[in-house]
Parts: sequence; structure tokens; C-alpha cells
Amino acid sequence: MAADATDLSTEALARRRFLKRGSAGAVATAAAALQLPARAAENVAAAGAEAANLPPNVPEWTKSLGEPTASPYGMPSRFEKTAIRSLYPGLKEPMSAYSTSPLQELDGIITPNGLHYERHHAGVPQIDPALHRLMVHGLTRRSLIFTMDELRQFPSESHIYFMECSGNPSFLPPWGKTAAEVAGLVSGAQWTGVPLRAVLAHIGVKPGAKWVIAEGADGAGMTRSIPIEKCMDDVLLAYSQNGERLRPEQGYPLRLFVPGFEGNMSIKWLRRLEVADQPVYSREETAKYTDLMADGRSRKFSFVMECKSLITSPSGTHRLTRQGRHEMRGIAWSGHGKIKAVDVSVDGGNTWTPAKLDGPVLNKALTSFRAPFEWRGQELMLMSRAVDETGYVQPLLSELLKERGSVSFYHNNSVQPWRVAANGEVTNGRA
Repeated sequence: MAADATDLSTEALARRRFLKRGSAGAVATAAAALQLPARAAENVAAAGAEAANLPPNVPEWTKSLGEPTASPYGMPSRFEKTAIRSLYPGLKEPMSAYSTSPLQELDGIITPNGLHYERHHAGVPQIDPALHRLMVHGLTRRSLIFTMDELRQFPSESHIYFMECSGNPSFLPPWGKTAAEVAGLVSGAQWTGVPLRAVLAHIGVKPGAKWVIAEGADGAGMTRSIPIEKCMDDVLLAYSQNGERLRPEQGYPLRLFVPGFEGNMSIKWLRRLEVADQPVYSREETAKYTDLMADGRSRKFSFVMECKSLITSPSGTHRLTRQGRHEMRGIAWSGHGKIKAVDVSVDGGNTWTPAKLDGPVLNKALTSFRAPFEWRGQELMLMSRAVDETGYVQPLLSELLKERGSVSFYHNNSVQPWRVAANGEVTNGRA
């Protein structure tokens, strides 16, 4: 028996050596035969070296110690180079700008803090929380100024919500290539903070109060008006995101979070709340963030982000490399509440089938969905259509344009198509 075992071990070792020599030899032969340029030859040689780490060989990382523990702050693997935020194509300066979440690289309903989309109007202020204050005044029994430590002494709540920019995306071309470029101004997170209603109850609200004016401490002095009913419902004075303190680009040390409403109303770096009897009609709710209609009028205070969905995989720039059964995956959300259903189509909306919703299905949060489909080398047009608990159905772009006209910019929640070509390449179906 011992002799047999030795023979088998020797045979296996010889086979490994043969595979190594065969792989290296094939690489060398291919490079010589094709007379590759120097850089291409180096790439081929590198591929041969990498093959040494593939089965049945023992990879190099199994033969040595790994990285030490207790790094100050954990980071993604250095091999994950595509899951990054990117400045939106065409933007030439980063101060009044926005970067998108790489939706095509993400899974689930929680966006990592470092990948949550950004939208800034005057850059990101660096604020010492010990010096930051929140002033609350107006139609109140008392006017008070709170430190961060004082705010954290109020009872807190944690909720998972989505946040979306109202310009995600616009109604006008050019259309983005990737899911991030198409609709990457949406993210999901668990937000922790003090319910605004608790602070308003603490200071007392006078009769006649109908609005709360929120102002940020950034250079733009971002200001929005929020109905008092919403403030007494689910608005948070948020100081943490996904279990840690807010990042500077997300409003550190304090931001307003207004669930289900357009993202710019969740004022970052919050410094002032004024209780008032009317809206302030700031620049960001008159000249900006209003929906221009075909007849020249504008929709006034279109706060809620309507029901929407997006297939993230496969999506633009992806490629199907095998024929057979595949799975489309994506996210759906609604500012009116929970997602009730998502239907998917592979033929451009001629027929629809129900997708499976992954739990948990939460109020005003991203919801994951998935559905199988077959690809046998034919052209497909993948689409998803969400329905929320109010019965609202996500519209086609043609239906939305018929209702609002082609000059609108904000609140485009239409169905997004992805074209699968006969060679498996996936591109934006609007292009």
C-alpha cells in the first residue's frame, strides 16, 4: 500500500510539473509566433505566471502569512477596483457636482458609506462637531441652540431608507452607459438620529406653524421648506449612517433626513431650523428642483420620489459569456411606502412576468428583486416595472413624456431598458 501511495504522489507531482511547463511553453510559443509587441508579450508572460496559482497548484498566498490584524479602519480588497464612486460624465468641476453609486457593482439594499452617492452645491465643509450648533426658532414656545452632545441625549431611532436625487436621471440625452450613469444618484442606508418631532415637542410649536425651514452650514447655505406634517412624522436629525458617524460628504456632524422626499431636502451640515407659517421659497425650490411642464407652468413642491426600479445586473457594459439560464437582479423603491411587486420583461415590454422580491421589504427603502431568464444568443430587451403599496405602477418613458412634456428635468421614474445583443454585450436600450 505504501508503494502505491508513493506512486500516486509521484504521478500527481509529475502532472503538476507538466502542467506548469506546458502552460509556460504555450505562452512562450504564442508570443514568438505572433511576434507580439513588448508590452503585449509581458502581459502574456504575466498570464502564464498567474496560471501557476490556479488548480491543481497550491497558490502563493497559501504558502505565506497574510496581512496583520487591527488595521485602524478596514478597506476593500485592492482587487476591487471598479466599485468606486465616479464624478458624473461631463462635469468639469467637483465643487457644485455629484458622484454616483456604482449600482452595477453592488448587491442588496445597503450602500456602503464610502459608495453612497454625493451631491454638493459648494464643496464639503470640514466641521468640528464640538463647535457645531443647531438653532431652532420661529413659531416656537422657546428658541434654543443645541450642541451635538445635547442632541444625542434625546431618544434616538434607526431606520433603513433610500435617498434619491430628484434629477436621477434627467429626461434628456445623453443617456448613460452604466447603471451608475443612468440612475446612480440613489443609495440605501440605515440612518440613526433624533426624531425631529421630539425636538419640536421639547421646544413647543405655536398654532399657525405649517412649515419648517431647514438651512445647511455649507458655503451654499442650502435651504429647503418642509411641511410641518412631514416633520411630525418620520423626519430625523441624523448623526449616524450604517452604524458609524456620518461621513463629511454626508453632512457630518448633523443632517436632516426626510424619508421618501427628494434628496436635496435632507439638508446636510444642518445648522438652523425655523418653524414658520409659509415656505421660504428659496432658490432650491423655485429656480431649481421644480418640474417644468409642456405648457410653461411648473409643478409646485413635487417632494415625493415616485415608485421606481432598475435592473443592475446584467446592465450596461456587462456581457453575457455563456448561453442558457441567467438571472436578472435589481432594486426597486418608492417614496410612498413599500414595494408591492416588480414585473420584468425580456422582449421590451410586450410580455411581463413577476420577479421575486428579496426580504426585508421595508417602508421607503430599497428592495432587491431577481428573476430568471434564458439567453440563447438572441437579442433581448430587459426591463423592470415596479408597483408600490398605493397601487402606483412605474410608467414607460413615453407615458411620462405624454403627461409632462419633454422640457421637464426632474423626477424621471420611467422604466429603464437594457439591450442584450446577439454577442452578449449589454447596452442602454435608450441609445
